[in-house]
Amino acid sequence: MSSIIPTMGIFHISSDAGSALNQAILSKENPLADVFFGVDNSFFSRAIEAGIFEPYNSPLLADIPNDLKLDAENRLLPVDYGDVCLNYDKAWFEEKGLVPPANLEDLVKPDYAGLTVVENPATSSPGLAFLMATIAHFGESDYLNYWEQLVANDVLVTDGWEDAYYGQFTRYEGERPLVVSYASSPPAEVIFAETPLDDAPTASVIGDGSCFRQIEFIGILTGTEKREPAEKLVDFLLTV
Repeated sequence: MSSIIPTMGIFHISSDAGSALNQAILSKENPLADVFFGVDNSFFSRAIEAGIFEPYNSPLLADIPNDLKLDAENRLLPVDYGDVCLNYDKAWFEEKGLVPPANLEDLVKPDYAGLTVVENPATSSPGLAFLMATIAHFGESDYLNYWEQLVANDVLVTDGWEDAYYGQFTRYEGERPLVVSYASSPPAEVIFAETPLDDAPTASVIGDGSCFRQIEFIGILTGTEKREPAEKLVDFLLTV
């Protein structure tokens, strides 16, 4: 939890949305904050079923596309969306003379053995998003078979995005040139580069069914004593 405005707290999510949500659920009788930002559509049902959010019919919802609104009671309000995709280290593949994977099917081929790192879907929102992408692509009857093939092909599972991206990814001196991240990660590599770059050093795998559309939500935690400033913060984030 970090302070956002005076007398108000917010759960701040950097990588492990599942862990933060679990913390919010466990502390529901004595909330650690007033607002939670970072629940996404992969953890949405768990958050709603826990009963930790108060409805808020923000007037700003009129400007939000209907397909992003998943809760008729407005306990969780959509703030942004993006795609969770596999990212690859372009320099690594060029150096090895290996063509980057084009889709999910490629990850289980021998050429890509030991190259992929994903996040634990129990604790990480991109990890759960990737799992859901495989379910959508292969179907509920076949996705477990696909995961068995991934495991046989030496996939690495880490707790969260930060360790996967900055700890295991070859772009940051790790040993895995394929990582579950975001379609926005390659441009972010350019924008936040310490040394100016002409081109992104990474790219996303965007073959059919490879990505998952992630929607992030904000909600007011039940029992807040700062309802008015909580509403103002929600309204502000809906305008960003």
